[in-house]
Parts: sequence; structure tokens; C-alpha cells
Amino acid sequence: MHLEDCILFIDGDAIVIDKPAGLPVDHPRAGGPSIEGRIEELMLGFKRPPVPMHRLDQDTSGCLLFARNPRARAEIQKSLEGGAVEKTYLAVLGGALDGDEGLIDLPLGKVSSAEAGWRMVGDPSGKSAQTRWRKLGLRDGKTLVEFCPLTGRTHQIRVHAREGLGQGIVGDRVYGYPGGEMLLHASRLVVPRGSKPTIDVTAPLPERFGEWENVA
Repeated sequence: MHLEDCILFIDGDAIVIDKPAGLPVDHPRAGGPSIEGRIEELMLGFKRPPVPMHRLDQDTSGCLLFARNPRARAEIQKSLEGGAVEKTYLAVLGGALDGDEGLIDLPLGKVSSAEAGWRMVGDPSGKSAQTRWRKLGLRDGKTLVEFCPLTGRTHQIRVHAREGLGQGIVGDRVYGYPGGEMLLHASRLVVPRGSKPTIDVTAPLPERFGEWENVA
């Protein structure tokens, strides 16, 4: 699929695409396709390539924001750092949950070993990380959850699901339940832009979520 076909929003300052699962944003160390390697597909007549303003994990699909010029990049970065950008994710967790909604307040730190590589874990001395969550549905012992991260830490939702709620994400080989595709999707993005209209886009739930589409 051409990346232009994934565009959810575009104007002179910004682009939002529905990133396909399996396509990393940056060049993989081992090589292979990436958004970075195909960025010319999103230039669309501009001389400068658009710059991704945040990251989605390789196996996560959904809303990915780009700035198309230096001024927009600075303004969006300020909004991101100030917590003004709203992100909403949908995920299927591998078990039932206690409660219907809440706030996960669990600082995160990075650990690594020669055998297992690196991963993020809950760490009281780590960087602050907060995620609001809400249960949307239960089916066959699994739970569809809406996550709204208030911070932007690496693997935040994946670790918060596992350690904060006690249930990892289906298809998450590192923090959750391996087997099949990871059921984590960046479903909505809201970006205030001062005097310009707010960007408010929704990426439909992908086919890999199957019947969960009827619950979301």
C-alpha cells in the first residue's frame, strides 16, 4: 500500500496517516522497509520531507502525526511537551479486569541483558508515566480497553497493561500474550493548533481485530 493512501488528514502544516501494523517508523537496524525509507511517498509536492512528531511501535497501527515545515514542527512539539495533544488507543487484553476504569500511575525504567535484550519495566525511580483506561467490552475471557496516555514513554501502554492492570496485550511478544498479530491500535489523535482548526482524526479499527470492531 502506498503511504499516500493511508492519509487521514493533510494541510500545509501537518499530515496524519493510519500507519499499517508491521511497518516501523525508523530504519530497522537489520534493514527492511520503514516509514523513514518511504518518506518520499508523503512529500506530495513539498521540497522538505515531513517529520514524524512521535513514534508508534512496529506492530502498532493507527494515527501517526507528521509536521510539514519547521514552524509547524516547533508548534506541534510545544503542544506535545505541554500535554495538549490527546491520544487514544484501543487494545485487547488477554484476560478479564477488575473495575471499569481508572488511572495507572507507574513510573517506567529500562532494563537490558545480553540474553534477552532490553525492555521497559515498572520502576519507582524511573520516569513518570500515567495512563487513563476504560473497559469497553468482554468476550471469551478477553477485554477490549481504551487507553489514553498522559505521558509519552516508550512502550508505555504495553507495560501499563501488563503491570498496571495485570493483563498483557494479545499478540504482544514481549509484555503480553504471544501468538498472532498485536492487538494495539492508535485510534484517535487530537492536536490543538491555536488559531488554526484543531486536528481531530480517527483511524478505523483494523481487520485483525475481527469481531471486536462491533464493540469499539
